[in-house]
Amino acid sequence: MPKLLLVEDEQAIAAGLAITLEAEGFQVVWVKDGLEAIPAWERIRPDLVVLDLMLPGMSGTEICRAIRARSDVPIIMLTAREAEVDRVVGLELGADDYVTKPFSTRELIARIKAVLRRAPLHDLGGDDAPVEASGVRVDRARHEVRVDGVAVELPPKEFELLAYLVEHAGRVLTRGQLIDEVWGSDYVGDTKTLDVHIRRLRMRVEREPDAPTRIQTVRGVGYRFADS
Repeated sequence: MPKLLLVEDEQAIAAGLAITLEAEGFQVVWVKDGLEAIPAWERIRPDLVVLDLMLPGMSGTEICRAIRARSDVPIIMLTAREAEVDRVVGLELGADDYVTKPFSTRELIARIKAVLRRAPLHDLGGDDAPVEASGVRVDRARHEVRVDGVAVELPPKEFELLAYLVEHAGRVLTRGQLIDEVWGSDYVGDTKTLDVHIRRLRMRVEREPDAPTRIQTVRGVGYRFADS
């Protein structure tokens, strides 16, 4: 039975959501104060965290940052805000997906199940031999990335995305293709998630992130990793 940590201060939302999730086969632990979130996460080590952005005691962004510094557990953020910047901030902190309130319970459950299906690192094709292009070397077997000979630590989704780009260096990869390969064909979010991860990757692998030469944008189509 998957364990799910629900961090939500609105009792009406949390109670109904917990009941529905339990009926779907999840073991749900609910905390309503941000200060309780990290101790609860440490205690139960859930398979997924559903995290509200606006919380008393400690904000959802602070909690996301703290968990992500120590774990790659999937995180879905809930936010009542409609501003795009809030969604992007959540993704940049390492959240796997976000849902804007008010939301459909069925949609949230579908997103939870989709994120859990994607959680294990899946094979994106090819063998585990290291690949290299434009000074970036990716070793799937060791889960290791080196940029100009220097080791760089990447979260799982960024690693998968970079690996796929480098494995197909020189080819133009559409946005839909990248989302299908890295997030799965059942992904229910939008393409902003891809854009956020590309931006974060550029900060890690480009010599000048504002003038990228390795991860190139092909306007109106997608991205290409330079092969030389």
